[in-house]
Amino acid sequence: MNGSESSRPSSPLQSYSVSPSATPSRSRQSFSETLMEEEIKNAEAIINKVKLDFSDNDYFLSLFVGDDRKDATMFLEAVTSLQKAMHDYVKQCSSSEKLVRAQSLMLAAVKRMEKEFYMILSANRKVLDKDSILGSSSPRASPPSSSNTLRFTKDDRVPGNFISASGIAMADLKNIADTMIGSGYGKECVRVYKIIRKSIIDETLYHLGVQNLNDSQIQKMDWNILDSKIKNWLNAVTIAVKTLFYGERILCDYVFSSFESIAESCFTEISKDAAVNLFSFPEFVAKSKKNLSPEKIFRALDLYEAVSKLWPGIESIFSYGSPSPVLSQAVAAQVKLGEAVRIMLNQFETAIQKDSSKSASGGGVHPLTRYVMNFLVFIGDYSDAVADIVADWPVNIPTQLPESYFSITTASEDPSSAAITQRLAWLILVLLCKLDTKAALYNDVALSYLFLANNLNYVVSKVRNSNLGVIMGPEWISNNGSKVKQYVANYEKMGWSKVTSALPEDPTGEIPPEEAFECFRRFNLGFEEECMKQKLWVVHDPEIREAVRISLTRKIVPAYHVMYYKHRGGYKMELIIGFVPEDLDNYLSNLFSATPDSSNTSSYDESRRSSPYR
Repeated sequence: MNGSESSRPSSPLQSYSVSPSATPSRSRQSFSETLMEEEIKNAEAIINKVKLDFSDNDYFLSLFVGDDRKDATMFLEAVTSLQKAMHDYVKQCSSSEKLVRAQSLMLAAVKRMEKEFYMILSANRKVLDKDSILGSSSPRASPPSSSNTLRFTKDDRVPGNFISASGIAMADLKNIADTMIGSGYGKECVRVYKIIRKSIIDETLYHLGVQNLNDSQIQKMDWNILDSKIKNWLNAVTIAVKTLFYGERILCDYVFSSFESIAESCFTEISKDAAVNLFSFPEFVAKSKKNLSPEKIFRALDLYEAVSKLWPGIESIFSYGSPSPVLSQAVAAQVKLGEAVRIMLNQFETAIQKDSSKSASGGGVHPLTRYVMNFLVFIGDYSDAVADIVADWPVNIPTQLPESYFSITTASEDPSSAAITQRLAWLILVLLCKLDTKAALYNDVALSYLFLANNLNYVVSKVRNSNLGVIMGPEWISNNGSKVKQYVANYEKMGWSKVTSALPEDPTGEIPPEEAFECFRRFNLGFEEECMKQKLWVVHDPEIREAVRISLTRKIVPAYHVMYYKHRGGYKMELIIGFVPEDLDNYLSNLFSATPDSSNTSSYDESRRSSPYR
């Protein structure tokens, strides 16, 4: 290769040298400067045309209006070209005068972009809500309405074809953000975004009734006021997570999708304070010692359950690479609520053990039984939450308690399910033990058994007809149902032994008149005594009531009928016979028709009448 060939341009572009005597290096540099100068001139023409005149603040015509985005596109492309030219100037150490000129143009362009960005965000405050954002983004076109599992994937941050107002606004915001951040003015862009969107979060929560309450304020609140705020919070937190923060995360991730770290920091800053305050409330409620009582446990469970059901959404919305203070606060609230529920369950158990109310009149269902079982039925409705809370909280069963008293089997292999079954079985056992002591207060053994039958049957019925049946299982129901039958049998045996024993073993057999006379005498005394004594006794369950009547009728009436018609004409029988067989049917059919006298237990009921969970 000769010298003349070595000086030929390696590219057709090199033929456009400014000076024939220039070296190839010098020619390329001059050409680059020319291109940079042209890029600045082109950008200058577009930017000067749309730069803001701050002497006339009332007049502003946005480039991002209508269906035509030609001017807006040209403007953003001009800014990008200007930034490239400035970068090249710095890289090649070119004229500082031209660089100052380019910088001045860039500042004017940035002011225009800030204004446009602000105007789009302001004008679309109501349009850029969760539903409209989802409606314009294909991956979220069908937001979950009843499901509580809101999860983010990378696809959630890639919008589809935008056809709605919110979709157009989102696209404009993203284009401006990409241009500003790419030009080195990300702080200015993010500052405007934070001002607008943070105010929207704060205003929305305010309208939902979420207040900035501290621990001290909640500790001093009367329960009626706090209960009202809890109900409001339960409604607000669902909307906040599923609508407000969910939509803000989607919007923020999309607008700053080209800069993931900026999207993370921006969403964190606009949402952190509001979200932490939102999830501080249930923690403060759980720490309110003056409101820790069994009747208030259900509000704590409402709060616990709400956070648990929303947790998948909370976790996906507020999870980034760095630890989230919002997730930490939500977890702290759950922990404190769980501790509060345990305290109240202990208080509930202690209240059962210390109950000193009198036995129920007529052997009916005791108010303590009603209260405890209604309480536990409501607990059963929160089975998932309670199972989670008691999963690692074993029951301390006294070693002296026979195994047959507390033998629980569960088909579930889930430790938490087994834990709640054991916990509730223990509380029921505590109640039954207390009822045993109350049964001993009756002077009549038969009435004690009737009392136990009534109350245990009430317990079994409550379990069978509620979610407790699923928790306790069919074996528990069957075992305790058998105990009810045994109590009824014991009542019949002890309560009517004087009557049945007065009848001859074989009423059709021949017996001396004197013996027949004695049978009628003892029968009359025993039957009249039991009827008088038991006329105020109660059998709560109508099926058991009818079964007892039928059972007593079969044991008494047929035998008496035979004895009556066989011996009624005997010596002086008309003086001793007090009942005809038809009378017995009438007397027995009228048993257990009385209602229990609650006068001796009204104070017990009254002390709990204010509870909404009776």
